[in-house]
Amino acid sequence: MATARTRPDPRKLTDDELELFSAFHLMRRGFDRTLDLQLQRDDGISISELEVLMALVRSPGRRMRVRDLVDRTGWEKSRVSHQVTRMVARGLVERQECAEDRRAMWIHLTGHGRRAVVRALPRHTATIRRILFDALTPEQQEELLEIARTMNSAIADEECATPCSDGEGDDKGGHGPSSGDVRI
Repeated sequence: MATARTRPDPRKLTDDELELFSAFHLMRRGFDRTLDLQLQRDDGISISELEVLMALVRSPGRRMRVRDLVDRTGWEKSRVSHQVTRMVARGLVERQECAEDRRAMWIHLTGHGRRAVVRALPRHTATIRRILFDALTPEQQEELLEIARTMNSAIADEECATPCSDGEGDDKGGHGPSSGDVRI
């Protein structure tokens, strides 16, 4: 039976846990950074812009309300609003009045935005294939899928169990760990 003396301190990570966390954190950040750099280098758009553009491409009428983009991306409303403002300035999307709700605006994919997606997807997909699929065996891919499902479920449970004081305190932008005990 574990005693207080032998049970790990829940506020600290063991050396093995720290090694796993660090490797996972570096992999996740490196994957995101590599995809973003490839898109910027080859197509002049960011991974965040592609995420918004893809959401719009997949939406009926190629348009969404900001609140729907918030739900789709998992970002805070202010982040979506700032991203959309930058994309409007670049001609990738446009704002349109929403007749159903005068307080809301439609974010609509422009022809320029659609062309950016069509141009970017082949190289972006090839980068994903090289890093994720070509680097792993089929067995490792299956294991990673199961791990991802398990972790996504734990993340969803955590988000439901941790109410935010102001309703917007959860950082869905992926800015990393907040515990002072976790070292990278």
